[in-house]
Amino acid sequence: MGQVYFILILTTFFWGGSFLFTKIGLREIPPPLFVLMRFSLAAMIMLFVSGRRLKNFNRQILWRGAAVGVTLGLTNISFVFGVQGTSISRAGILNNLFVLFIPFIVKIVWGDRIGRINLAGIILASVGIWLLATGGSEGFNRGDLISTFCALMIACQVVAVSKLLRDDDVYLVSLVQFATASLMAGCITLLLPLPHVTLHRSALLSVAYCALFPTVFCFTLQNAYQRYVTATRAGLIYTLDPVWSLVAGFFILGERLSAREWLGCGIIFIAVVIPLGVRYLMERRLVKRYVETEDGVPGVT
Repeated sequence: MGQVYFILILTTFFWGGSFLFTKIGLREIPPPLFVLMRFSLAAMIMLFVSGRRLKNFNRQILWRGAAVGVTLGLTNISFVFGVQGTSISRAGILNNLFVLFIPFIVKIVWGDRIGRINLAGIILASVGIWLLATGGSEGFNRGDLISTFCALMIACQVVAVSKLLRDDDVYLVSLVQFATASLMAGCITLLLPLPHVTLHRSALLSVAYCALFPTVFCFTLQNAYQRYVTATRAGLIYTLDPVWSLVAGFFILGERLSAREWLGCGIIFIAVVIPLGVRYLMERRLVKRYVETEDGVPGVT
């Protein structure tokens, strides 16, 4: 289990880096084209890696991979527009709201209770968003709004991975996901007017990084290892994403937040971590009771 946690934490590091490299790449590449290039390259890499596995391809893999791929496409398309319109520090924190959206999705689709602790987290997060909106020079801008929508899409993607994927070949599932996201970005690129694009090395390296590490590497590992932990524990680990984006924004891009913005970011982070922490402790207590019952020692009721 320790290996599972280490790998999931490692994915957050590379996902955090995607904020930085996406911001750099978007200086020259329009958002939908960036997603198209990223996931087309990722799909080609995955096709090469999983070439011998194609004989095991079936309708179930196609259906499940495409279903998760739609959420992946919506996540990354909204992600690039959000990062383009705001700082990566603010985008990283707002993306982290996905943890609070997960209970609502589960409630709507499966009828599970939201719980008072989740509602308290949402109220607290609202306070943090208000501080962000009133603390910056531009207030709660368009990029912030899109980044919040991206958080909803991330929640859908996390739930989809947990609920839809079973014992499918993770390489083939990832291949279908990347191809689906690439197809969605390609359609948007064709619909929107495309300005003249001049690609320099920094932009191409940004696409290569985002295709290889946060996409091929991380999503394949997520598909392979997230199934061994609960959604709560996975969500708790994924809250590390904005930590890396804040560090990159501060030290590399020179982003500076006002005291009010830092307070808002801190409150949003706390609003996310507290519900996760409470659910994590509840899960551990339930596991302990189960183990005690299995060993013949009555659990506390």
